[in-house]
Amino acid sequence: MENIILILGLVVFTIIVSFPCGYIRENFPKYSIVWWVLIHLPIPFIVLLRIKAGLNWHYIPLTLAGSVVGQILGGAVSRRRKQNAKAA
Repeated sequence: MENIILILGLVVFTIIVSFPCGYIRENFPKYSIVWWVLIHLPIPFIVLLRIKAGLNWHYIPLTLAGSVVGQILGGAVSRRRKQNAKAA
């Protein structure tokens, strides 16, 4: 049970850390240097936290999925906000 809470906490952390990067990423051209950096910026923090938590490499797909979800959610919120600003 303790391990499940640790894993869920790590996945939620990856979503939270990746969300602002996805939000900011929407303001830059696709495949630009800054766009690429914003996608990869949270990865070292996520890896460090996974190692500090004592989780092995088997949990990388979960953290990767959390990071992708955070990026997608951040981008979606940014697009929605821009869309609402244009409509007003």
